[in-house]
This record gives sequence, structure tokens and C-alpha cells, in this order.
Amino acid sequence: MTTVRYEPRGAAQDLFRARGSEVVVAGPAGTGKSLACLFRLHLAALSTPGIRCLIVRKTAVSLGSTTLVTYEKKVAADALSRGIVHWFGGSPREAPSYRYANGSVIVVGGMDKPEKVMSAEYDLVFADEATELTLTDWESIGTRLRNGVLPWQQQLAACNPSHPKHWIKQRADQGTLRMLVSRHRDNPAYTHADGTPTSQGEDYFAKLDALTGVRRLRLRDGIWAAAEGLIYEGWDDAVHLVDPFPIPAAWSRWWTIDFGYSNPFVLQCWVEDPDGRLYLYREMYRTQRLVEDHALDILRLVRRCAACCGSTRGKHDCQTCEACKVEWTEPKPQAVICDHDAEDRATLERHLHLPTTAARKTVSPGIQAVQSRLKAAGDGKPRLFLVKGALVERDQRLDESKRPACTEEEVPGYVWAVKPGGEAKEEPVKADDHGLDALRYMVAQLDLVGRSRVSAPAGQRTARPSVAAARYGRRIG
Repeated sequence: MTTVRYEPRGAAQDLFRARGSEVVVAGPAGTGKSLACLFRLHLAALSTPGIRCLIVRKTAVSLGSTTLVTYEKKVAADALSRGIVHWFGGSPREAPSYRYANGSVIVVGGMDKPEKVMSAEYDLVFADEATELTLTDWESIGTRLRNGVLPWQQQLAACNPSHPKHWIKQRADQGTLRMLVSRHRDNPAYTHADGTPTSQGEDYFAKLDALTGVRRLRLRDGIWAAAEGLIYEGWDDAVHLVDPFPIPAAWSRWWTIDFGYSNPFVLQCWVEDPDGRLYLYREMYRTQRLVEDHALDILRLVRRCAACCGSTRGKHDCQTCEACKVEWTEPKPQAVICDHDAEDRATLERHLHLPTTAARKTVSPGIQAVQSRLKAAGDGKPRLFLVKGALVERDQRLDESKRPACTEEEVPGYVWAVKPGGEAKEEPVKADDHGLDALRYMVAQLDLVGRSRVSAPAGQRTARPSVAAARYGRRIG
């Protein structure tokens, strides 16, 4: 016999009574939305033998660092410790899952690698941070609700509000899905029954109160709001976010870097196709790490040990060992385009063994160049894309403080600064723009600096190498 204690309030209580096929719990950050949905799945799995459930997010890496931590620590901790639930790490044929002693299963996975999670059938599905999903993702997940062990099959989701034209809001307004509006008073961890905040809630609400602009409206107030003075109005998730694809070795590559410690250090790896379109295919976005540590993390992403020296020392690192033979797993960048900090650049060069070049940092021309690339060209396609799942590792500190944790999360809050009289300045608000700065460096390098028709590094021929490639080609190659 398993006793599970949970106090659902408000929207969470409504969720346990809901039987509709599509139910979304939406509201500000910290209202207990995800927790309620996870308890919904867990209690159903405990009480009904043999059901199949799914917990899904846009990317598998974001699922493991957020949703599953909540499940293991706050929802299923007792069941896991007593062996009623155990973790199955997956196999070539099966997706990772939590397996219950009564035969129920909760599969976990990301829509960036949908093969395994979409090959099975389910009774209940929970999509966390559902605003990250496309409508196609959501509808595809819905086709897997046909296991038939539960008398009702249900697709659940939790999310913070996004822009007013998001497909979730439109689908709710049309009556296609039921939206349950969650509020801070629904979360017992942050609010007492009489509505006053707990000590933990006071600390959390102080973080939300410090937010500004559209992020405050969405995460503190729970409003489906669009940012006023949005700089990249042409940005469209459905257009500018693309699925991962094999990158030909002949395509030119660049790295851009925006330094930071308390603020994020950002590395962006870009590739340009033969038609001049840019794709951000890898991103590091981390706080509280030194430049030399970032450099080693970068090398681990692009190099492997081809001939190890065989050292048995506990702290042996092939990337720093002179006796090991390391080789690149992808073409080297044409240039490493950096923020102007001379000390950080010198440190990076010393540890990467690559030269760097100072970014062109003129803000207004750079923004205009990015805006131009976001527009459809003559072939009907824009010339700038972000590859879904490009983020290597989510920064938990940024998640906890409700700050953007990657470039695409910066876009909705990137707005023009306003003068005291209310007139918009020709410069952005300097906050949460580190990835967009690095993005602007990339576009400026190609579109504002210009190009020269010279040979690229060996094995990296391209019809249009950049000026940086001409300057540093031999040293990098």
C-alpha cells in the first residue's frame, strides 16, 4: 500500500477532475503547474495497472534537467526508494522510462529525438513547457493516445503564457482545448491557505518582482502578452527554428563568443550553406565558469582522443594531455569572432589553440542586418535559422532566476529602450541579450565587414569565405 500526500488547489484540483482530451494548465511561474501534471500521471500509474504514459518536452536535455528532477524529488521519491518504481535507462529498441511494479510505465523523451517516444501508444501524455512545441508536435503526440487501458485518454500540458497569437492560446480561444488558469495561490509551497506567502514564497516572489517588460507580464502576472517595441518583429518560431540535419563538411563554419561570468558566457557555432543562409547548430550558454573551463568544454565538443596514452591517473584528461593524440570531429571554424575583452580573448586563444578576431560591435547597423536576414529572400526563405536543440546544457541558475537560458529565449524580450519622455531610442534595452549579441556579431562579420575571394583552409573550400577566413585561414587550418 502506497500513501501519496499532495494538496491540489485551484487549477490543480480542476485538473484531477478533467476528462477532456486536451487540457493545458497555464499561468505564471511557480504556481505548481508541472507538479500537478506529474502527480496526475504518477497517481494514475499507481492506481491503474498496465497503463502507459509519456512525459515529453521539446528537447530531451531540458527534460532531464528540469521536469524529471521534480518528478523524482517531489512526486515519486517514496515510490522510488521503496522499489515500487524503478528507472529504466533505455535500450536500442526502447525509450527510457519509469517502470511501476504493477506493470504501468511512464516513458520520457524529447521531440528533438521523437523516434522512440512516437513509436508507442499511450493513455496519458504530459508535455511540459508546452509553448516550446509546435502545433505539429502537439498534434503528432495526440495521435499516440490510443492505448485504451484507461477509459479516457488525455493529453496534458503545462506552460507559462507566451505571445497572444501562440497556437495554445488560439486553440483555447477556439474551444479545441481546455485551458485551466493557474495562480500563485494554487501552490501550497509558496502560499498559505489564507493567501499570504510562505517564507519560501516571499523569496521566490521577490525574484519575479525583479523581472521587467514582457517577461514580468508573462511570468509574474500570467498574461499572454506581446512585447512593446519588439526589435525582431520578423522573428517567427515556426519559420526560424528548424529541425537538426546532417551538416555537410564543405559548408563554412564560424564561432561567435560573448564573454561573461555572472552574466552568461555564450558560444555559438554557425554554419553557412551554399546559398548564404546561416544556421546556429550548437550553443553554450553558461554562467559562473571561468574562460579556461569554457575552453576545455568547447574542445570536448569538437575533439576526441584518437590515440590515448593509456594513463590511469584519476584526473587524466585527453584534451590537455600532450601524450594523447586528439583529432577534430568537425571542420575547424573559419574564424572565432569575440567580444572585445583583451584578457578573455588571450585566455581563450591560449586554451583553444585558435586565434580570435574582434567582433564588429556597431549596434544599429548590426540589428538592421539581422532584421534583413529574418525576412524572406527571393526564394521565399529567410537567411538566418536556429537549429532546435542546439543548446548543449541548460544552466539551472538561469532557470531558477527565470532568465533566458539560450538565444531563442531572449528574442521575445529584446526591445528598444525608451527615453524619459516615452520616445523609443535607437538602441536596445541592455538586459538578457548575450546570445543576441553573439548572433549580431556573426551577421555583422558576413554582411557588414564584407568578403574576399580567397582560399579557405584546406578541406573547407567555400565559394564565399569571409575576411576573417582570409586573415586567419592558415593559422586555423
